[in-house]
Amino acid sequence: MSTSSDDGFPAAGALPYLTVSKAWEAIDWYTGVFGAALVADPVVMEDGRIGHAELSFPTGMVYLAEEFPEMGLTAPQAGASSVSLMLPVADADAVLARARTAGGAVERWINESHGHRNATLLDPFGHRWMLVGPLTGDSATGED
Repeated sequence: MSTSSDDGFPAAGALPYLTVSKAWEAIDWYTGVFGAALVADPVVMEDGRIGHAELSFPTGMVYLAEEFPEMGLTAPQAGASSVSLMLPVADADAVLARARTAGGAVERWINESHGHRNATLLDPFGHRWMLVGPLTGDSATGED
């Protein structure tokens, strides 16, 4: 079993399965902002909630489903995300700009450290994403 991917990042140890409150909006957001692709038609439950969807990212898969509070599955509450998702990207600046335009909240602006160009954002569904891209040599950038 491989312990690292072609881009030098460790191979994922677990497949993320996100719980979101508005699954169709989340699918649109992740495909538009991160360039993910919906793998197949989502599984739609009798009550109209998405029970399962698969998104393919350049670096792996992410599953997602609508909230099912009756099963203890709820989306993160405002200001309380317990998991961060590291997402290798080709251009951290461009992805951060798309995310911000699409309603994502910047938690940490672009900086260069530990051999990568990094930024952290919260998506509109409460999940924290740590963008990691190649160094550009530009000094750290920040917006107001």
